[in-house]
Amino acid sequence: MASSYRRPSFVSFGATRPTVNPQGEPGAPYLTKKEKKQSRSEERSLLRDNHLAPPKHQPPPHYSALNRLYRRIFSTKTRKVLVSDDEEAVFAAEIPAFTTEPSETSALLPNDPIESTRTRHERLDRQWEEAVAAGLIKTTWQRESKVLWKYSSPLVVTFLLQYSLTVASIFAVGHIGTVELGAVSLASMTANITGYAVYQGLATSLDTLCSQAYGSGKRHLVGLQLQRMIYFLWALTIPIGLIWFFAESILEKIVPEKRSAELAGLYLRVLILGAPGYACFESGKRFVQAQGLFSATTYVLLIAAPVNAFMNWLCVWKLKLGFIGAPIAVVFTDNLLPILLLLYIYFVDGRQCWNGFTWKAFHNWGPMIKLAIPGLVMVEAEFLAFEILTLAASYFSVSHLAAQSVLSTITAITFQIPFPISIAASTRVANLIGATLSDAAKTSSKVALVAAGIVGILNVTLLSSLRNYIPQLFTNDQVVIDLVAQVLPVCAAFQLFDALAANCNGLLRGLGQQHIGGYVNLFSYYVVAMPISFGTAFGLHWELEGLWSGVAIALGLVAALEAWFLCTTNWEQAVEDAKDRNASG
Repeated sequence: MASSYRRPSFVSFGATRPTVNPQGEPGAPYLTKKEKKQSRSEERSLLRDNHLAPPKHQPPPHYSALNRLYRRIFSTKTRKVLVSDDEEAVFAAEIPAFTTEPSETSALLPNDPIESTRTRHERLDRQWEEAVAAGLIKTTWQRESKVLWKYSSPLVVTFLLQYSLTVASIFAVGHIGTVELGAVSLASMTANITGYAVYQGLATSLDTLCSQAYGSGKRHLVGLQLQRMIYFLWALTIPIGLIWFFAESILEKIVPEKRSAELAGLYLRVLILGAPGYACFESGKRFVQAQGLFSATTYVLLIAAPVNAFMNWLCVWKLKLGFIGAPIAVVFTDNLLPILLLLYIYFVDGRQCWNGFTWKAFHNWGPMIKLAIPGLVMVEAEFLAFEILTLAASYFSVSHLAAQSVLSTITAITFQIPFPISIAASTRVANLIGATLSDAAKTSSKVALVAAGIVGILNVTLLSSLRNYIPQLFTNDQVVIDLVAQVLPVCAAFQLFDALAANCNGLLRGLGQQHIGGYVNLFSYYVVAMPISFGTAFGLHWELEGLWSGVAIALGLVAALEAWFLCTTNWEQAVEDAKDRNASG
């Protein structure tokens, strides 16, 4: 599950060598022996994949039919291109000489019979630089599939574990009563719109800044961007905390159920204490993911998730605190998460991109904010659209509000698979762009979209076939169970669009084109989805089915528009844009 795989092939090998014009520069990042060994191993593999170095093992004289079929389908090597004799002569002149094995014309007694380790490493460095400069480094869908699997599999576990922190509270409170279940949904809605979506949306800029800095070899920038983001989010925590503190009086003017508003306000006042820790963890996640340490947050959550479940049981049921026990457990966990991540970085891996605290973190926020604001719009647009549905559901009945809480939770759980894939794809593409390998980035993006389509189809099948059983996990109220089972087919219908839209958003982040996703999300959710949702829910009296129908149409539109943009993107220009961002520091 959680192998400590650091990075995929030919991406972000730590030093400045992956760039087309490598230059020694003051303050070049330090590489550990482990990183140097692994980076060179990956480079050798890539050179072999592109037939620019001899194979690691001599192939047998004959392959069986089954073996040939397996190698044809799953081999990571690029296809050899057949050319004429004249073309071959021209092409051969462009290829760097990558001879590492003795030939028939080699001297029997060479002057240096044993190549030193240092000389071998220098030769490999030179070969890699020449191959990148000559544009000979390509990739295959097989290799990108393996890389995406290694990147995303620990992330899927990570996000499922992280969302279990929320689900644990819903499970604990949902069996207290229908009013409490609706209040948790209302509180979560307010927290998401005014706080968590803000943190997550702004932190998405690190998917571009940290990943491209790491891919270009400027590791000191990775830690610097982390500091800037944490300080930025902490500054925003002040207005967020004020909104949460006075949330009860605000919600009472919006929600018809006063008891639900009162409980939601109580929940949010307690939640203020966990906001700074959550901001740190969201930023820290991007810091380690940019380094290819996708297992770091998995290890953290493997500890935090069981602790959170225990704290919910302890506070809600054992200590008999009831409803108020749920936010207390959340606050404890929100502050535990960054502490555990810091311990991982300090004692296990990730310190190499941290150069210590610096006053530079309080300067040059412009590029970060320029990328962060569109990321915020992109995430907030979707969060707000979904959470408005929760607010609208409260106008039908308490049971409808509780059912909406269950539906939102179910669709959020299914989203925890395609969304991590989108983050892995975003980091992968950003690293490839940072390493000036635009063709490889295009191949990786295609693989990511195919993977998203497969996941979306699986989610459609799962929700459709289990629609009568899933609601029983959340509540014992038969009215709520029937409402959820009635609407789940609509939620199942848009799972494919949801997965594709998430991965298109991730690829846009990897390209540094967050603003495109922001515009598309705003148009799709608010110009298209909201009128349809409210028109069908209240005008045609479809109620919850009507609310979710608009979302389904919006997600299909988001996926189509962003996929069209990706198909027409100039990937070479994205490489130049990444160079400019990294040069600005």
